[in-house]
Amino acid sequence: MMQLAAQLFGPFNSPTVGMWAFLSISAVCLFAVFLPLTTYMDNRRKEREAFYKADMMRRMAEASPETSMAALELMREEDRLRRMKQSEGLKIGGLVNIGVGIGLGMMLYALPGKSGVYMVGAIPGFIGVALLVYAFFLAEPIQ
Repeated sequence: MMQLAAQLFGPFNSPTVGMWAFLSISAVCLFAVFLPLTTYMDNRRKEREAFYKADMMRRMAEASPETSMAALELMREEDRLRRMKQSEGLKIGGLVNIGVGIGLGMMLYALPGKSGVYMVGAIPGFIGVALLVYAFFLAEPIQ
């Protein structure tokens, strides 16, 4: 491996070898340690939340008819909030994609040669329009 590094970056006393070593160690740390660890912790948190929620719902349903109705109302409200959050995420995602499309088109239009390459900005722009059309017109309304 060090021979390959020496061929790519020059002699070992070169400053680029240090950068290569830093970036390779950083990549290993990111993909082999940090990402799996954060994924594991997030999954454990979601599992714990689901367990406590199911336990709370079970206790409320077993207590009395009034509390079972409250449990059903709580479930409906949580579902409504989840759908509202998803709808807002689609709206924000659509606006961000439209902004990226406009910015990309403007940047590519400024390049010399102007061979129509700026139309690449229409791709994220149309994705953003599709997200907004879905969020405002096609998605099920939230009561």
